[in-house]
Amino acid sequence: MKRLFVLLTALLPALNAAAQSAIIQTGAGKISGTVGEDKSIRIYKGIPFAAPPVGDLRWKAPQPVKPWDGVKACIDFAKSGIQSKPNEFGVYTREFLIKDEPLSEDCLYLNVWTGAKAATEKRPVFVWIYGGGFVSGGTNAPIYDGEALAKKGVIVVSIPYRVGILGFFAHPELTKESPNHASGNYGLMDLIAALKWVQKNIAAFGGDPTKVTITGQSAGSMNVNSLVASPLAKGLFRNAIAESGANFIAGPFGGTTLAQAEKAGVETAEKLGAKTLTDLRKLSTDELLKQFGGRPIVDGYVLPQSIAAIFAAGKENPVNLLTGWNEDDAFIGQLKNAEAYRADAQKQYGTDADDFLKLFPGNTDAEAERSQINLSRDMTFGIQNYTWANIQAAKGRKVYLYRFTRRMPATPEFVKYGAFHTAEVPYIFNNLKFVNRPFEAIDNKLADEASSYWVNFVKTGDPNGAGLAKWPAYSAKGGQTMYLGEQPAAKPLADAAALDFLVKKAKEKK
Repeated sequence: MKRLFVLLTALLPALNAAAQSAIIQTGAGKISGTVGEDKSIRIYKGIPFAAPPVGDLRWKAPQPVKPWDGVKACIDFAKSGIQSKPNEFGVYTREFLIKDEPLSEDCLYLNVWTGAKAATEKRPVFVWIYGGGFVSGGTNAPIYDGEALAKKGVIVVSIPYRVGILGFFAHPELTKESPNHASGNYGLMDLIAALKWVQKNIAAFGGDPTKVTITGQSAGSMNVNSLVASPLAKGLFRNAIAESGANFIAGPFGGTTLAQAEKAGVETAEKLGAKTLTDLRKLSTDELLKQFGGRPIVDGYVLPQSIAAIFAAGKENPVNLLTGWNEDDAFIGQLKNAEAYRADAQKQYGTDADDFLKLFPGNTDAEAERSQINLSRDMTFGIQNYTWANIQAAKGRKVYLYRFTRRMPATPEFVKYGAFHTAEVPYIFNNLKFVNRPFEAIDNKLADEASSYWVNFVKTGDPNGAGLAKWPAYSAKGGQTMYLGEQPAAKPLADAAALDFLVKKAKEKK
């Protein structure tokens, strides 16, 4: 027994060394990390890329991180930004949510997964931006783990941003204080600062700063859309992946002007009893969370014009685009029966109601229910990503459009959600092992295929590769779309006519 103890004691330093990853020199100092389940993958969590946005830095553009001496251990995720406590709801069980732990304004820390053995490898870089409606989210949700993608030859970087009122709050005094004469888009500026960090530092991890692809889902996808539009993000990436979200057509997530946002900010300050910026910056986060969180705005700086106007003028950053949405990407309340649904269609669409009901029929209760799900999906996400795909294709850029249709196997209480909003994420990260569902062999196969499509696109700007069903580039006339389901296959976009109708009606309302 004594001999065994001596042996273990002798081996302990070697075991500890094996569990640690190589020391990396970043622009601010040296960091160490850990290794993954696969020991070939090195992981660095909680790397600071900007100064803590607290105190006088609350509602300011991210500032440079203070350099440190020695080696900073980057082995754990940092705390997520201030937001409401992440509680499970609907189909969103714990695997889809950030850790239920104390949150913090001090949240500007990113994470890196790399399989590169040398800085000279120059691997392509997959940058992940989380969703959460601009009021929630973080990098430490289990489904965002980057190890499986890193094993396929890309470097994975997940980047955080301030959310809610701390990330998207405008006020006339903040605008006056700013050297850029703008306020409100602090969350977007965080993402730009993180991408600048990638440009300066990713080579040390074996990455290629000229081969960065930004990827996001839901609000993260809308952030990707904003970054492609922003002149401040020029040169920070070459391609974009946008999953269920964009801001081309007026809706609840974009188009707010600086004046409108400032007016809302003044009203918020009055509710909080804050008469000055000093008062606002002294408020507790609990007090701030009682107020509406805010959204990206057309501030004249990060976004000089609306995203639609920037693209129309050809001022966006050029990218190849992989984009799409899910079959059941819907958020609806009480469903109407067929009679009530048809009556509502007549009232809302008037002389176009017959055309609408051909595209979204409601002859039976079951048919009306499906049409309401489809309508919610298309009005919230479909028409946005569809419009972006058509704009990019018309400009001669490569576009790859998808529809995720796999209804995740589920226990009875989850069956009704189908291919729900966010359902594709654990597949494209190849992370089904983190999700507690009764997966079948077909799911593991789809996860391997979907993640390979995404990785291939990051590597080359084209998702195609050996052993995968052919994914043709999209064109507005051909409409070839990759349907990611039990048997991935490309075919014409089935509901293009319905989307065209909704886009036309939305433009008429402007």
